[in-house]
Amino acid sequence: MQKQFENIGNYFSLVKIHHTLFSLPFALIGLFLAFKETGRVISLRDILLVILCVLFARNAAMAFNRYADVEFDRKNPRTAARELPRNIISRSSALAFIIINGLLFIGAAYLLNMLCFLLSPVALLVVLGYSLTKRFTSLSHVFLGLGLALAPIGAYIAVTAHFALLPILFSFSVIFWVAGFDIIYAMQDVAFDQSEQLKSIPVFLGSRNALLLSAAFHIVSVGFLVTAGLTGPFGKLYWAGMLVYSALIIYQHILVKPNDLSRVNLAFFTLNGIASVIYACFVIADLYI
Repeated sequence: MQKQFENIGNYFSLVKIHHTLFSLPFALIGLFLAFKETGRVISLRDILLVILCVLFARNAAMAFNRYADVEFDRKNPRTAARELPRNIISRSSALAFIIINGLLFIGAAYLLNMLCFLLSPVALLVVLGYSLTKRFTSLSHVFLGLGLALAPIGAYIAVTAHFALLPILFSFSVIFWVAGFDIIYAMQDVAFDQSEQLKSIPVFLGSRNALLLSAAFHIVSVGFLVTAGLTGPFGKLYWAGMLVYSALIIYQHILVKPNDLSRVNLAFFTLNGIASVIYACFVIADLYI
């Protein structure tokens, strides 16, 4: 039994299950916005299916990232201890995990509605495709943002079965938010990426200019949230959440310096995870209070 739990824990570690906090809060914003706009009673079934869609898609994407990059991870001292380079999980097992999660994602989408089902393979291609982009473009961070940005649109469609402007605004905000903090994260691997001819904004622009672009992306991200606030049926709680969210985004740029990356993990995961959860709580509360 202990061995089984260790095996499960290895897969959780492989996909960094706690990083689901990046996309799930915005998915829930899209979902509850759809409930509110359609006047539908909040459905625990729909909430569970949307959470499962986010989880399965993210598991497939993260595992594919590790699968595709295993040789790079083996050479990089920062990533050499991951599950695939150390053969804690075999490549064949990782591939099976990717396929299973992809199929579960499509199945959960089918249980939501036909439009979600038809779009689910496209969504999978987007979230899986990110892992290959660093080989040919410095804009891989934007592709990562695009993958996570599908969450609010997809969750909204899960209830309404159609597109709308407001969840699209949230999705554009996610693109620039994720791209901004992924640029910061990528600063840790500039020397390695250069040696392996991998592309990133820090490699292309240098660390100092990359930080400036990251800050610009986050300003654009906040701008889309402001536009969403002015467009949607929001009140004071929404704007209070915006202030907290913006303050936490600003703080991460205070923590990270071009010549001091010691607090990158604090800026990357802790602050962004807290920011997204707090913002989502304020937005959802604003919709229903």
